[in-house]
Amino acid sequence: MDSAARPYRSVLYIPGSKGRALEKARDLAADAIIFDLEDAVAPEEKPAARALLHEVLASTDFGPRARIVRVNGLDTPWGADDIAAFAGTDIDALLIPKVSSAADVQAVAGRIAGLPLWAMMETALGMLNAAEIAAHPRLCGMVMGTNDLAKELGSRFRADRLPLIAGLGLCLLAAKAHGLTIVDGVYNAFKDDEGLRAECAQGRDMGFDGKTLIHPAQLAIANAAFAPSEAELDLARRQIAAFDAAMTAGQGVAVVDGKIVENLHIVTARQVLAKAGAIAALNAN
Repeated sequence: MDSAARPYRSVLYIPGSKGRALEKARDLAADAIIFDLEDAVAPEEKPAARALLHEVLASTDFGPRARIVRVNGLDTPWGADDIAAFAGTDIDALLIPKVSSAADVQAVAGRIAGLPLWAMMETALGMLNAAEIAAHPRLCGMVMGTNDLAKELGSRFRADRLPLIAGLGLCLLAAKAHGLTIVDGVYNAFKDDEGLRAECAQGRDMGFDGKTLIHPAQLAIANAAFAPSEAELDLARRQIAAFDAAMTAGQGVAVVDGKIVENLHIVTARQVLAKAGAIAALNAN
């Protein structure tokens, strides 16, 4: 699938040490999987998890799902070996934890050629340096690490995520300015469907491309929240038709539902339809 059109509505974390979970991931309705060697794996299990994950990714067909490996940081005993293990493998991206500067991205880029890199944005310094991080030529995506960010800030949980909004916004601006994919942080209460639905709606309204998830039960809600609704698709089609008619008549704008439609609205409308098409293609595979 064209990487520029690939959906990232649902991005599910799977521990790299859990063979059964890795096997089940082949059949889950996730747009992407983060195979985690960092937080989800105990220190004593990390070398074995790396070997298991390498074997699974080499021998298992995960279909159209994007395959992202989150390695340990270079400041740990496992980071360098993690990066070396996945050089030349058939995965879609390597996810770098706790990126606080562009130098953190460059340190990994210098060790592995060609493979797209993603950055975990989860530190206060990372928020302040989001623009320089996003500008790194090897970076293709960002993932918000809201749990670690909240811990570093010492913030309290709020359903509206007000303490995190500044950081979320800085990373969104940086990612969009440089054409990167950006995925929202996890929702910890995996049995709270309404809370997840509300947080997905907030993330989608802000402009995130999707949401990271910690449990397969969260997939359907994220997939629905970050896909264009039927109402959005209908409006997009009508805007394009009305604008085309206006252009044919020598007019620069159209009116749909009592609102002016200009070329900038048509760019958005075409993006909505393209996203729906990419999701349909993903679901067909």
